[in-house]
Amino acid sequence: MNIALIGYGRMGHEIESVAIERGHTIKLIIDLGNAGDLNPVAFKDVDVAIEFSMPDAAYENIVKCLEMKKPVVSGTTGWLKNYERAAAICKKNDTSFIHSSNYSIGVNILFKLNSELARILEAHKEYKPFIEEIHHTKKLDAPSGTAISLAEMITDNNKLYKGWCFEKDKAKGLVPVRAVREGVVPGTHTITWTSDIDTISLKHEAKNRKGLAYGAVLAAEYIYNRKGVFTMSEVLEF
Repeated sequence: MNIALIGYGRMGHEIESVAIERGHTIKLIIDLGNAGDLNPVAFKDVDVAIEFSMPDAAYENIVKCLEMKKPVVSGTTGWLKNYERAAAICKKNDTSFIHSSNYSIGVNILFKLNSELARILEAHKEYKPFIEEIHHTKKLDAPSGTAISLAEMITDNNKLYKGWCFEKDKAKGLVPVRAVREGVVPGTHTITWTSDIDTISLKHEAKNRKGLAYGAVLAAEYIYNRKGVFTMSEVLEF
């Protein structure tokens, strides 16, 4: 595939490395200094765009690609109030789109387990959930998009919970989330269900960013010759 990278920070560099390892070509890199290159002429030979930019730029970047009928893999968080609009634009332009708050295969396994555990524990009200995420100090959003996804999966699968809140705002019916920023840790997410008798925990600890990059490239390989809006569950056949 010929890949356009939109956003060339730490994740962009990691995706570039993984894509080349897997035999793909980085045809174009879009970053702050050349945002104007996100146009039909520059994208003429691009097969798929992988977008890891900034929350305030992501939606516009995605829409421009979709309107050029270019498949898009997006990993940017913080813009999802416009997700349904992006999905509709994808369908209108008969191309493909996937967004995930985390492309790591391990995290997507965690997503699956988290949803199933939440479903099971709806019948056991004595267990109360708590989510903690730990990231490096340069991460801009808190809580992470992954932590929010985990909380939303609990509310989707357990009718006892209707939303999430920060730990300090703990209230009945809300999943409390703690966001910690320290050092240079790539990312740790832990879901804990506690009762007076025992504790059940699910935990994913990233060792580096390669898992995220690998998953994003797998997603690009999956969608670039398909049409529609996809999820990582479909990519990984969960």
